[in-house]
Amino acid sequence: MHANFLKYFDEVARQRSIRKAAQVLNVSSTSVNRNILSTEKRLGVALFDRTPEGVEVTAVGAILLEHCRRVLHDWDRVRVLIDDMRDLRSGHLRVYTVDSITVSILPAAIREFAQVFPDISISVTTAQPEDVVQAIAAGDADIGIAFALTSHPDVRMLSEKSAPFGVIVRPEHPLAGRSSVTIEDIAPYRLVRTIDARGGNSIIDQAISSLVTPLSTHIFTNTLLLAKDMILANQGIGLYTKIGFFGEVETGGLNFVPLVQDTLTQMRIGVMVSASSTIDPAKRMLCDAVTREMRGMRLDS
Repeated sequence: MHANFLKYFDEVARQRSIRKAAQVLNVSSTSVNRNILSTEKRLGVALFDRTPEGVEVTAVGAILLEHCRRVLHDWDRVRVLIDDMRDLRSGHLRVYTVDSITVSILPAAIREFAQVFPDISISVTTAQPEDVVQAIAAGDADIGIAFALTSHPDVRMLSEKSAPFGVIVRPEHPLAGRSSVTIEDIAPYRLVRTIDARGGNSIIDQAISSLVTPLSTHIFTNTLLLAKDMILANQGIGLYTKIGFFGEVETGGLNFVPLVQDTLTQMRIGVMVSASSTIDPAKRMLCDAVTREMRGMRLDS
């Protein structure tokens, strides 16, 4: 329905007078009346009961008025967002994330973001999950992407995605054809793992600390690129989520086999921001872009 009619109809209903509404809108009362009469003719119903004292909305008019005000309200909100986006011509966003997100998810999200905000710079710092959460809570990062291990009162989780752990192996590896594996199944093989495993503080160590079966780690590294190369070179099997190896798994260069272990099977990765800060359009768009990229991945098989 025409934008002018929405404004005219809403104001006439508020003022209960075509003349008063015209004064508020700074248009002629003839224009307002003609617009409303034309709409009533097209709809085949009266929207107002006209009396010597003014006008009153009819039952049908009340239904249309609700729709009209909802549309006007939504339009006002859209205009505010557009104005905010137009004004955000420059700035900087600080992102803290686990390493695997930087392989494909974050690059794709940043490319999408840059099309709308080409002059807003971004710094990306890779860190362990607990450090990501701490950076958000302390105000050192604007956006965090990490495993949702525990809740923090100063951190707000915007979205989450199931990201179970599994083993990353070459296609010819004996475990490659399995639908799932247990800790006992992978115990005979040398592992490639995150460097924090040496200190016994990694997610994996926390999850299996009570198990009797020992795990033999051949290579510790804090870079996923080296871990991937070592797995491809048959120097060990990886114990990771599928995220950082998604491209290789999809093209058949590597296999992902889910690990059956209560804690590691239920892992979730999330996009987080400070609970006390506002989410401006730029920050919201980058968060949403990351969320869309994660949702497009199947990570459980």
